[in-house]
Amino acid sequence: MKYLAFLFLLSFSQVLIPRQEKNAPNIVFLIADDWSYPHAGIYGDRVVRTPTFDFLAENGALFHHAYCASPSCSPSRASILTGRYPHQNESAGNLWSVFPSKFPNWVSSLEKTGYFTGKERKGWAPGDFEAGGYAHNPAGKNFSSFRDFLDARPEEQAFCYWFGSSDPHRVYETNAGVKSGMDKDLVEVPEFLPDLDCVRNDLLDYYFEVERFDRECGNILQQLKAAGELENTIVVMTSDNGMPFPRAKANLYDYGTRMPLAIYWQGEIQKGIAINDFVNFVDFAPSFLEAAGLNIPKTVAGSSFWDILKGKKSQTNRQQVFLERERHANVRKGDLSYPMRAIRTHDFLYIRNFEPNRHPAGDPKTHISVGQYGDIDNSITKFLMMDMEGKEAELDYFSLTFEKRPAEELYDVKNDPFQLQNLADDKRYDKNMKDLRARLASWMKIHEDLRATSPQTTYWDTVRYTPKYQFYDYDLRQSIEDYNLLVRQAGRLDSLKCK
Repeated sequence: MKYLAFLFLLSFSQVLIPRQEKNAPNIVFLIADDWSYPHAGIYGDRVVRTPTFDFLAENGALFHHAYCASPSCSPSRASILTGRYPHQNESAGNLWSVFPSKFPNWVSSLEKTGYFTGKERKGWAPGDFEAGGYAHNPAGKNFSSFRDFLDARPEEQAFCYWFGSSDPHRVYETNAGVKSGMDKDLVEVPEFLPDLDCVRNDLLDYYFEVERFDRECGNILQQLKAAGELENTIVVMTSDNGMPFPRAKANLYDYGTRMPLAIYWQGEIQKGIAINDFVNFVDFAPSFLEAAGLNIPKTVAGSSFWDILKGKKSQTNRQQVFLERERHANVRKGDLSYPMRAIRTHDFLYIRNFEPNRHPAGDPKTHISVGQYGDIDNSITKFLMMDMEGKEAELDYFSLTFEKRPAEELYDVKNDPFQLQNLADDKRYDKNMKDLRARLASWMKIHEDLRATSPQTTYWDTVRYTPKYQFYDYDLRQSIEDYNLLVRQAGRLDSLKCK
């Protein structure tokens, strides 16, 4: 069964349904939950099998420098929908937040102009969209499946469909990767994680869920093709933020912000094009609106990327990208955020930490949600690294991950791709620091970032935190405490005996 999706994809290039003439393209947006670049077969990963993603890339565009606006679910998805940076979306700049409906989003705009819209599973989440003025999830009304969505669509009406998987978000089924036939010896362990068997096994379980997401996306493409709609549909496949491992998700390092991205649009995107320009996820909104022939609101901060997909010179400076985060989980006494801003170029990553007195991963003692260092999802990998505190090792994984960080960080990403060696105090890089610091400050000012004028603002510390929320359009009844108990039972360090 695991090869059916791959065989189906091979048939795509041989059997195509004649194109229907329409005024506007359909849009199918396929988004994973916690998937990092470069974990796809076409990026060169030797373990994970992603035939659907690979097909879209081989027959469309493959992006090598696509970045989410924030490495956290709610703010990332809000920026995708509005085309605005997290700090511009007010409360929606936080996880577990309120999404104000006053900011136009592309799904709502398409719906108002005649598109049939809908979403499946995780749209904008987690948070309270009703308190923000939305009648339904900002990503569209809920449908149980793509089949039900197509059946409900009026004939010949252009449509927009958001498929939001919960994969590869934790909690994982332990050993699922090994049981599926993956070889842990082939895993390339990122250098910010210890290369131990249990970590490799944890990565395989993550890969298993990446593969499941890929298969479900393949099923949607198969239905799209059978309905005769593939040729007139923009298909996007990506993720909201990085993988749920230490120093990845909820961090501005590459494994938290650099995303897999493939876009397919037959006849409109050059087949097999590789995009090395920088793209931020605030660029989705203006790109979709432009494709649909709609005006782009002045409130949108992003820029359409169709020029680079058509092989033209970009009208936007795509040699850099700006990143940020505010409060992720509620894991610090006083409900405090861990505010960061960053600029990423082809040569450097510069990060400014506005509250270096706070723990970047959350308080060492549990505060409200998740557990110790709660901005990192609980896992055997996390527990192993916590257990390394004070122990001699070639690399101090504990300090890198859990201890406080300086106000500024600078990484030479070409020579240090895993961002391990902070060069901020190295005098040889003073000129680079000055330049990047100034460019970041200019961007913050232009985009009216509150932290440009009030670096220690408490705004995002006081934004409402919504632990009871609508996730897949039903109420999450299980308490945070019950969830944490399940996680601890599933991943207790002493029960796994990992060395």
